[in-house]
Amino acid sequence: MNLVKKIFAATVIVAVTVSAQAQNPMSPYSKYGYGILNDNATSAQRAMGGVGYAMSSGRQINAMNPASYAAIDSLTFLFDMGLTTTALWSKEGNTSGKDFGGGLDYITMQFPITKYLGGSIGLVPLSSVGYSFGSKVDNGTSLRQGSGGLNQLYFGLGVRPYTGLTLGANIGYLFGTTINDSYVTTSAGSTTLFERVIEVRDYRLQFGIQYALPINGRDKLTAGVTYTPGKTLLGHTWGIKYDVNADTDGSGAAVPDTVGYTSLKGKYSLPETWGIGLNYVWNEKLMVEADFTYQPWKNADFDLNKEFNESTEFNNRWKFALGAQLTPRARGNYAQRVNYRLGGFYSNDYIKVRGNNVREYGLTMGFGLPAPGSKTVINLGFEWRHRQANPMPLIKENYFSVTLGVNFNELWFYQSKIR
Repeated sequence: MNLVKKIFAATVIVAVTVSAQAQNPMSPYSKYGYGILNDNATSAQRAMGGVGYAMSSGRQINAMNPASYAAIDSLTFLFDMGLTTTALWSKEGNTSGKDFGGGLDYITMQFPITKYLGGSIGLVPLSSVGYSFGSKVDNGTSLRQGSGGLNQLYFGLGVRPYTGLTLGANIGYLFGTTINDSYVTTSAGSTTLFERVIEVRDYRLQFGIQYALPINGRDKLTAGVTYTPGKTLLGHTWGIKYDVNADTDGSGAAVPDTVGYTSLKGKYSLPETWGIGLNYVWNEKLMVEADFTYQPWKNADFDLNKEFNESTEFNNRWKFALGAQLTPRARGNYAQRVNYRLGGFYSNDYIKVRGNNVREYGLTMGFGLPAPGSKTVINLGFEWRHRQANPMPLIKENYFSVTLGVNFNELWFYQSKIR
């Protein structure tokens, strides 16, 4: 117990000093909009295709639907952190490449407040930007690279007003910066940098509801719905232009020319998000869930700095995910207590590249491995994803990710009695 508490305390310190965003492999598709989006699935949920809107468990944190927080019992404290490592293989025409990345993915915790009320705090990624590629231009070359992303620190509550019905809400603090650079080098040797920066500092709300219907005593059907209102973003954006070779001060350092410094309000926004899920548990052994996500990104604002003569076109995003988990015997031998997971997903992304839609699909699998002598579970997951544009394929990307999550489950609120 003391060791677990020390690990927990050390991880919390890390959480407030580093970003929850993993260092993902470089994808040119992350150049557009706010980058590659994340749906807040934990390592266990990712192994099931990323489902979770209707998932409710007192042993697993589910930040995808805050109504699930009410499922925790009055003595349990949950702490979940995840790490991801990813290999990327990309191909465009006859050119191919590979890249590797990884890091801290998320940190979440969940705790009881009353018998009918549960809470959760966490740090999760909203989007990530990472790419680097070059091309030839008239009388020179061009190098484009980007980094950063947006994160969310959230606090949520879930309440059970009636048997089978739970309601919940998350309030999150959005923060992060995306940087997109373009270096143009002429045949004469001069280099000019064009840099676009978006810095977000804002809040975000999410609401959720779940209703569980018992069937035949050991079976259960649960429906879940989440809604995140759309909103204009707060923060600032600006551009930087300078000649790397010529624009210097007396010390020789480059002197940038900042242009277009402006507020994000009224010019950049996030759309509303709807999530709908249906979960069925059979004989307390097999769980199957289907989820659907919808975001009308065509209604979102994204006013790029006109100094850079760039434009971004958004597409309405939707995603369908299906996942399952099998636990042969909760009190059997070790192999029977392992959670076996499988899933898949298909999505139409929110970005459009030169008039082409970007689509992504993948298959997942994983295991929930019980730690000896405790209720803690080690979640190991594997994921393959494919992303490309349509009808012109442009860049074809294949990802293979390994996720490792540690879900601490401790009776921190239990006090033994002297008899």
